[in-house]
Amino acid sequence: SIFIPLSFSYMQAKLSIGQREVTVQKGPLFRAEGYPVSIGCNVTGHQGPSEQHFQWSIYLPTAPEQEIQIVSTKDDSFSYARYAQRVRSREIYVERVQGNSVLLYISKLQMEDAGEYECHTPNTDGKYFGSYSAKANLTVIPDTLSATMSSQTLNKEEGEPLELTCEVFKATAQHTHLSVTWYVMQEGERSQDTKIISLSRDFMLIPGPSYTERFAAGDVRLDKLGATTFRLSIGRLQPSDQGQLFCEAMEWIQDPDETWTFITKKQTDQTTLRVQPEVRNFQVNMTAESTFAEGKPLELVCVVVGSSRDPQLQGVWFFNDIEIASVNAGGVLGLEKGYKERASQGQLQVSKLSSKAFSLKIFSAGPEDEGAYRCEVAEMARARMGTWQVLQKKQSPDSHVHLRKPTARSVGVSTKNQQQTVWEGEALTLLCKADGAESPLSVSWWHFPVDQTQPELVAGLGQDGTMQLGPSYGGPSNHGNIRLEKVDWATFQLDITSTAVTDSGIYECRVSERTRSQARDLSWSQKILITVKSLESSLQVTLMSRQPQVKLADTFDLSCIVSANYSDLKVPLTLTWQFQPAGSQDFHQLIRITHNGAIEWGNFLSQFQKKTKVSQSLFHSQLLIHDATEEEAGMYQCKVEVYDRNSLRTNSPPKATAVSHPLRIAITLPTSKLRVNLSSQVQELFINSNAEIECSILSLSTGNLHLAIIWYFCPISSNESWLKILEMNQTNVVKYGDEFHTPKRKQKFHTEKVSQGLFQLHILNVDDGDQGRYHCTVEEWLLLTNGTWHKLGGEKSGPTELKLKPTGSKVRVSKVGWTENATEHREVAIRCSLESSGSSASLFSVMWYWYGENSESKMLVHLQHDGLLEYGEEGLSKHLHCYRSSPTDFVLKLHRVEMKDAGTYWCKVAEWQLHGNPSKWVSQASDESQPMVLKVLRSEATFPSRICSSVPLLYFLFIYPFVMFILLLLCLLCLYSKARKLATLSSNARKEKALWVDLK
Repeated sequence: SIFIPLSFSYMQAKLSIGQREVTVQKGPLFRAEGYPVSIGCNVTGHQGPSEQHFQWSIYLPTAPEQEIQIVSTKDDSFSYARYAQRVRSREIYVERVQGNSVLLYISKLQMEDAGEYECHTPNTDGKYFGSYSAKANLTVIPDTLSATMSSQTLNKEEGEPLELTCEVFKATAQHTHLSVTWYVMQEGERSQDTKIISLSRDFMLIPGPSYTERFAAGDVRLDKLGATTFRLSIGRLQPSDQGQLFCEAMEWIQDPDETWTFITKKQTDQTTLRVQPEVRNFQVNMTAESTFAEGKPLELVCVVVGSSRDPQLQGVWFFNDIEIASVNAGGVLGLEKGYKERASQGQLQVSKLSSKAFSLKIFSAGPEDEGAYRCEVAEMARARMGTWQVLQKKQSPDSHVHLRKPTARSVGVSTKNQQQTVWEGEALTLLCKADGAESPLSVSWWHFPVDQTQPELVAGLGQDGTMQLGPSYGGPSNHGNIRLEKVDWATFQLDITSTAVTDSGIYECRVSERTRSQARDLSWSQKILITVKSLESSLQVTLMSRQPQVKLADTFDLSCIVSANYSDLKVPLTLTWQFQPAGSQDFHQLIRITHNGAIEWGNFLSQFQKKTKVSQSLFHSQLLIHDATEEEAGMYQCKVEVYDRNSLRTNSPPKATAVSHPLRIAITLPTSKLRVNLSSQVQELFINSNAEIECSILSLSTGNLHLAIIWYFCPISSNESWLKILEMNQTNVVKYGDEFHTPKRKQKFHTEKVSQGLFQLHILNVDDGDQGRYHCTVEEWLLLTNGTWHKLGGEKSGPTELKLKPTGSKVRVSKVGWTENATEHREVAIRCSLESSGSSASLFSVMWYWYGENSESKMLVHLQHDGLLEYGEEGLSKHLHCYRSSPTDFVLKLHRVEMKDAGTYWCKVAEWQLHGNPSKWVSQASDESQPMVLKVLRSEATFPSRICSSVPLLYFLFIYPFVMFILLLLCLLCLYSKARKLATLSSNARKEKALWVDLK
């Protein structure tokens, strides 16, 4: 690439005399990746030698405090390894502009070159005074400029126009300007690029030196179309324009010092342009028919060949060496007197077809137009005074034109498709063609019905184009059904758009001719036999289905096939699908497709329109029913009605009707194809981790199916049956089992549908109580259109065993069996003992279980690790109590044993330790005791028991004495209170008496 130095300016500063000052080009600077950059630096106010040294460093954005040395004018070893190779290869160098001024050049920027550049000048003065370095920021931006033009080769003639477009696009975030220049490169050498025109960055159009005059004359233009399209237009090409044309786009940015610098440049592919110099000489040719028919058009065309440009031409017509017409260069028409009258009557026309073609046309030629014709073309040029000057003149050879003599005629009659048998309602086209010389003819068509000898007029067409319909064919019932037209001068076409059976018979065409030289008409005729067959004769309807036995929710189709010998005709027909439900005697309309494609739905079956698709062709209809239900079971049949165009127009009944045989469709339940992975799995996890139990579906049935999944759990080393954890039904509603309905269990267990064939059970913070076996049960449910659900089947997966990895702690419960007989109403204590007290950092919880004869096992009480008691049923707290009597012993005490308490008891002890951060108590391990059997004996009736069993006696012996004691105690308290009052009154009386004695 061409390396272009970039201009720069320096920051202004007021310096005192003798003060050293270093300045760099004002930033920030924005330059594009892959393009050069130059940063200027100079020093002023220095002492010492006039030639100063400069050192360049960079501070990268990733390490703004770390200096990385790039290049120095003083020390060749100054560069760090990061830049040493690029400095040695002269990709980065310093160019000295003056002794105190340099430029730092980077010829090809990289994205990692962005940063803060520092220019430093080593001190050459006696002392330090002033600044010795300055910095400028450089940002490297991506190159987003593109310029495109399709490469092509154009062959043009001199004087032709040229248009080329160039697409220029940029996506630079900074504010930039574009300049676009068009070049032509001659003889394939790049050094000879010639500038055609350019649009500068200041939006000014500047032509190249070779195109200045043509630009001023408007022959060369550059237009901007939209935001990205630039079009070069040359009005009249010259041979000097030949070469390789291309477009060059440059992107410019304005630096902080207000100077513009280009940052990117792109060139398009080249278009090869070849310009053929125009040929000045030309020849004149005339084209014309050698013969013509009387009364028919005669046209002669004069054509200029050999000239590659559009000259100003004048044409003159000669007939038998006499000038009869002319068209000058300005388009003014001149005619000889006799021809001028014929032109005014519309019988003759002289025109200029193009810049190089002239036409002489006689619309109704006669014997007077027979002879020799010639045309003369002159190239004209306008003189200074506005007159025309002949440059050169050429004539065509004579062309002799003769009048064709009339010959004997014959008439031929045929059908358009060469078939003389048609179907009822089918169009019939009859052709009547006369041969011989071309002349005006008239025609009439006649019909001989079957078993009749007298013909009737169908239609007639005169020489002047007047049409006449026969009495039987011009009425309202046949309006538009008969059409007679003239195809050419000797061919006449009779169209019967919709035939009836009565149209059978013989058709006769009669052709008549009258010319100028004949006093009477000449006539010729020809006949043809036509047969019209009825549609009813071959119409048949067949109903079939590939699957009369249909699975519930499947899709089934019925095909109604119409067969007829006229199946290749597009006859209008209406098809009706009918249905008879099981147990009914009547057929009902499901859907009716009319002849014009309209669909009419019946209202017998609910939801039928929403789940049905019907396809219709000319002789075939298919009824596709999705999501089959029981209400679609029954008999089906289709009915076909065939029309012709005439019956449709008059709203008449159909021409033919046929009904298919009935077809029975039975609906059965589909067979479930559900398959679940049955293999067993084992997962061994660390305590307090999360577990994922997978339920993998191997295959599913087809249709509108939904899945329900149920998760089960069986604790390890337990006699318990499988417990339901949770169920996600076919509508994705989740319900938890009775044992897992607490908020804590709901938070711990949840299910997820990972994909159509994979479900997962998530167990959070696995502890010892979660050890055991898990499995899932998957059920397939079929949702029908009417909203009902059908269960197709279900399958249970293989078990997944969940184990905890050993943690160094293992609780062990004594396995000594225990059997005791207890008397009714006595207190009983059942003990559960540990073989060792375990770690000091451990806590223990115990759960007591019981099951009796003919009853399920149940949890009685749970002494949690934190001392809280949780009872399995409300009210058990009054009957039993659980506590820890020693570090190794747990006791279940039954206060008053009843007969129903008999059964088997056992305990399950779990060890708890702190885990995680933040730490929490987690079940570490557990163990169960051996079954402990309690038998309850009925107690004998003793005296105390008899007393306790008699309520009146119990009241007499215990309650009544207590009530009497209370009453006696109240009486004593009352007497004591009265005695105190009497003593007080007596004392007061003695005191009053003593006082009275003293007063006396």
